[in-house]
Amino acid sequence: MQITDEQLDEFRIQGLKVRVIRDANPANDVLGYVVAWDDSTVMVRKQNRKIVKLDRGYRYQEAALEREIDT
Repeated sequence: MQITDEQLDEFRIQGLKVRVIRDANPANDVLGYVVAWDDSTVMVRKQNRKIVKLDRGYRYQEAALEREIDT
């Protein structure tokens, strides 16, 4: 399930830091701010100011929340 445009827009407008959960290993999570997106990808600015382009199929959640795990 892809993240919706409305959810991404909320993260961007409110300036919320997001956690992108790519797999079961928390070390592989990406933390940053949503800056742009298209139909298949999301661009996230990390703390070191680098921009990463991530698939919209990953799980996106507010970074302040505890990490959610799919079982």
